[in-house]
Amino acid sequence: MHKVAIFVDTQNVYYTTRDAYRKNFDYNKFWAQATANREVVAAFCYAINKGDKKQREFQNILKAIGFEVKLKPFIQRADGSAKGDWDVGITLDAIEYAEKADVIVLVSGDGDFDLLAHKIRTVHGKKVEVYGVSQLTAASLMNEASEFIPIEGDLLLR
Repeated sequence: MHKVAIFVDTQNVYYTTRDAYRKNFDYNKFWAQATANREVVAAFCYAINKGDKKQREFQNILKAIGFEVKLKPFIQRADGSAKGDWDVGITLDAIEYAEKADVIVLVSGDGDFDLLAHKIRTVHGKKVEVYGVSQLTAASLMNEASEFIPIEGDLLLR
């Protein structure tokens, strides 16, 4: 049985599925698909903590599915913009778990992860599956993935 480690860029998947389909990502269906006939060695969702009730309920759902939820505080800048980026945290965790898993699953369309996918494939010799919204996923990330799985159809909540 292959070992899998899963890394979900929660903000990215929320905004890309909303923008492309006006729907939400189905974490239950994703979990069933990504873990089928595999041993899960790690499964993380990375999110920004705004501290509201609806968000806490969502985090509890993710935990019940099997994810560990990693949170960063929401930072509002003086100019009104917001900061909340998990790219470095996801990268460090994925590199760490590349030694412990046969397959790395990344859920994000962020092109910044193309270097990560390349390194895990070429240096660690592991399969990298990338799930993303096709039209909003960087071509460079799709090209560096061992396999690109589009978020569409059954992976969206009805």
